[in-house]
Amino acid sequence: MTVPPPRTALRAHRSRPLFRILLTLLAMLAVAMRPAMAQSILRDAETEALFQDMMDPLLVAAGLQPGQVRVHLLGDRSINAFVAGSQDVYVFAGLIEAADTAEEVQGVLAHELGHVIGGHAIRVNEGAKAATGISLLSLLLGAAAIAAGAGEAGMGVMMAGQQAALGKFLAFSRVQESTADAAGAQYLSKAGISGRGSLAFFKKLQNLEFRYAVKQDDDQAYGRTHPMSGDRIQTLREVYVIDPAWAKPADPVIEKRFQRIKAKLSGYMTDPDRTLRKFPETNTTIPARYARAYAWHRSAYPQKALSEVDALLKTDPNDPYFLELEGQVLLESGRPKEAIPALRKAVTLSRSQPLISATLGHALIATEDPANFAEAEQVLKTAVALDNQNPFAWYQLGIVYANKGDQARAALASAERYTLQGGQASLALRNAEMAMQGLAQNTPDWIRAQDIALVARAEVEQERKRR
Repeated sequence: MTVPPPRTALRAHRSRPLFRILLTLLAMLAVAMRPAMAQSILRDAETEALFQDMMDPLLVAAGLQPGQVRVHLLGDRSINAFVAGSQDVYVFAGLIEAADTAEEVQGVLAHELGHVIGGHAIRVNEGAKAATGISLLSLLLGAAAIAAGAGEAGMGVMMAGQQAALGKFLAFSRVQESTADAAGAQYLSKAGISGRGSLAFFKKLQNLEFRYAVKQDDDQAYGRTHPMSGDRIQTLREVYVIDPAWAKPADPVIEKRFQRIKAKLSGYMTDPDRTLRKFPETNTTIPARYARAYAWHRSAYPQKALSEVDALLKTDPNDPYFLELEGQVLLESGRPKEAIPALRKAVTLSRSQPLISATLGHALIATEDPANFAEAEQVLKTAVALDNQNPFAWYQLGIVYANKGDQARAALASAERYTLQGGQASLALRNAEMAMQGLAQNTPDWIRAQDIALVARAEVEQERKRR
C-alpha cells in the first residue's frame, strides 16, 4: 500500500503518530502469536528414553508408529506443554516438577497427541489468519478515521477490531483444546492407562486458577485460550470413571523411572542449597541421591557428587545412566581420562545411545591424546547417525576431522552445527561452500553440503530483504 505525501505540515504531524500506532498494534499482534520456541531444549538420554516409553503406547492407540512423535524437554519452569510443527511435543520442566506421578504427565502427553492428530499446530494458522484479517481491516478503517481528524473514534475502531479478532482467535483455540481433551481420553483408554492422572493434573491447573483469582464464570471464559479447568474436569470425569482402565494400577516401572527423572531435573535446575534441603543426606533413596549428586556437582564439590554416584552404582553397577553421570562429573571436573571407562561401559550398556556416545567422544578428545581420536571419530559418527540434531556432537566431530587434516569434512560438520543452532545461516552457508570445494562432487557428503548451502542461502537472502 502506497501512502500519498502529506499536503500540509499538520497532516504530516498527524501521520507520524498514526504510523507509530500502526506499528505498535502490529507488534502487539506479532508478540501474541510468537511461538514459545525461544526456550532452551534440555537433552538428557534417560529423560528422553522415559518420555518415549510413556508416549509410545499412546501413539499405537492413535494409530501411529512408536517413535513417530518426539517429546522434547524445555528448560522453563512454567507449567506448560505445547505442539509445534506437525509431530513434536514440547514439555516444560515446570510441568515435570509440578506432576506427582508419571500418569499425570501421560495425561498431558495424550492431550498434546490429540493436537498432533488433529493437525492443530497447522490449523491454528487458520484461526490466526482470520484474526489477522479482522485486525488489518480495523487498522485500515481506524487509520482513515484518524486521518480525517476523528482521532478518538479511529482508535475506538482499532480497539474494537482488535477485540473482535482476539475473540475469534480465542474461540478457535478453545474448540481445539476441547477436541484434544476428548482425543486424549480416547488414547489413554485404548492404551489401558487410567485417566486418574489426567484429572489430577487438571485439578492442579484449577488450583492455580484459584490461587491467581481467575474467575470461573462464562464471561471470563471469553478471554481464554483454554476451556475453564472446572468444565474440563467435569466433562472428562464422566468419560474416565466408566472406562475399564480407570481402576487399573499405574505401571510401577514407569513410575519408578519418573521419580528418578523428577529428582534429577530438580538437582539440575534448582538452586543447590534448596535441593540439599529438600533431599537431606538422611534420605538414601535413589531419587534423593540422584538429586544430591547434581547439586554437589553444580556446587563444585566433585568428590561429594562422586560419593553419591558410587552409592548409586552399588545398587546397580550396570545402570548406564549412573555410569553416564559418573563420567559426566569426572569429565566436567577436568578428569577426562578417568571418565572414559565409565562412559565406554555406559555406551555399551545403552546400545550406543547417541547422547552418551557424544559425551564419550568429548572425553576422548578432551584427553588431547592423538591415540584417542580414532575412537572419538567412530563414536561421534555413530552419535550423529542416530541423532543428527545434536550440535555439540557435530562440533566435536569437526574437531576430530580438523585434527586429522580433513578440512572439508570439518567444514561440513560446522555447517551442520550452525544449521541446528539457528540464526547462524551465514556461517552455515560459508562452511557448506567450503566443504563443497574440498569434497568430490555428487558424493553423499557433497550433496549434503549442497543441501545445507541452498537452505542457508535462502535464509540469508530473506534476512537481507528484511533489513
